[in-house]
Amino acid sequence: MKAACAKTSPFPKIFQSRRIGARPRLRRKNVRLTLHRFADEFARMISSARCSAVLVFTGLLLFRAGAADWPQWRGPLRTGHLPAGVAVPASLPAEPKVLWRVKVGEGFASPVVAAGKVFLFDNQEGKETLRALRVDDGHELWRAVIDDTFKDGISPPGTRGTPLVDGARVYAQSCKGELHCLDVADGKKIWGVNFTKDFGAVFIGEKGQAPGATRHGNTGQPIIDGDLMFVSVGSTNGAGMVCFDKATGRVVWKAQNEIAAYAAPMIATVAGRKQIVNFMADAVLGLDRETGQLLWRFPVKTAFARHVTTPVILDDMVVVSSHQVGLMGLKVSRVGEKFKVEQAWLSKEGAMNFSSPVAVGDALYGLGPAKNIVCIDIPTGKTLWSKDGWITTSADKAHASFIVMGKNILMLTDGGLLVLFGADPGVCREVSRAQICGANWCNPAYFDGTLFVREGLKTTGELLRVALRP
Repeated sequence: MKAACAKTSPFPKIFQSRRIGARPRLRRKNVRLTLHRFADEFARMISSARCSAVLVFTGLLLFRAGAADWPQWRGPLRTGHLPAGVAVPASLPAEPKVLWRVKVGEGFASPVVAAGKVFLFDNQEGKETLRALRVDDGHELWRAVIDDTFKDGISPPGTRGTPLVDGARVYAQSCKGELHCLDVADGKKIWGVNFTKDFGAVFIGEKGQAPGATRHGNTGQPIIDGDLMFVSVGSTNGAGMVCFDKATGRVVWKAQNEIAAYAAPMIATVAGRKQIVNFMADAVLGLDRETGQLLWRFPVKTAFARHVTTPVILDDMVVVSSHQVGLMGLKVSRVGEKFKVEQAWLSKEGAMNFSSPVAVGDALYGLGPAKNIVCIDIPTGKTLWSKDGWITTSADKAHASFIVMGKNILMLTDGGLLVLFGADPGVCREVSRAQICGANWCNPAYFDGTLFVREGLKTTGELLRVALRP
């Protein structure tokens, strides 16, 4: 399977039309408000388990209507891709219109959009707080305190893990390892666990040689597949990864003695087996989805385990990057039930720090070590092209986020510049650009022709909703 392929829709054919995710041809202003209120009621009905027949019918309608939601880190498929058929701009407006802006507290957690709400995780009065805002005007609907804030020498006290929305539930994970499941409708807590108290994980902070999440906090967002949620708990007491029942918090399995790094895990079929692929503090590994059995492990040992990039998976190739080791292509194979992993290639000139790349076809697009945008051939690791000039920050602090929009890629730089460029391995071709905000390390959320961007680095900032098309 070619993961991160924008031509593959995540929705069953029965729900597809010529434009997947397109809204019905009705008066959109009124319909949008109705659907958002409808979503709230649907969430309440699910949480109380009423009217099963109505739930099925309503769920089908909302599944279709919410096709363009951005419910998790890097979008619906966690690949940085929009679903096929979602309307996207052919070029950027010269001066994108800001539809609304809301003050936000410190933190780096990205916004997500689902069920007519924007979910924002930030520092409110010294607490890591999850807030639900109305999509149309940014009005706050509810807030829930998750944990005390954490501060280190790099960042202000604030959040780092992006929320995750799944149906009627939203999940938030604090820097210190407090994980809560909340009701989307009203923010009431459904269940929660603590990585230290419940699983023996260690949180040290910025002291000594503490590596990975024990040093700078838990940032890798959990991932959901079916009824299960997989979390990088990071305990060396047999709970490096833990699988939960997403509805109840019941532990289904726990496995491995791995410390968590900062990367978000992925789920994919690799070498014929569906598995969780995770870039942790000391290794990249693949675990069986059903049991947590270790299928393969590739050691990656670096100072402080600053492993941040979300794995990109193409067929049986897993691509990760460490700023110290470089960009790596790992080939996974199997003979019978035994798996083997080997390094297919290593690119120093393609090394990526804490900005996760995207893949289109056989090409990988991301931020290189010299604050340059690079295009890498995934099968071979060869650099196809490199582009300077879009990023002006120092190389060690440079960041960019990427969203694949059909034949183009939308990039947001850490200086607030939007650049739309062609997803073309043959040549770097800029389509258009626009300045939309100030300094940020934000992976924005795309919804209904607009971009939700969190502005601000060392201090408080703003959440902006910016129109990219009429």
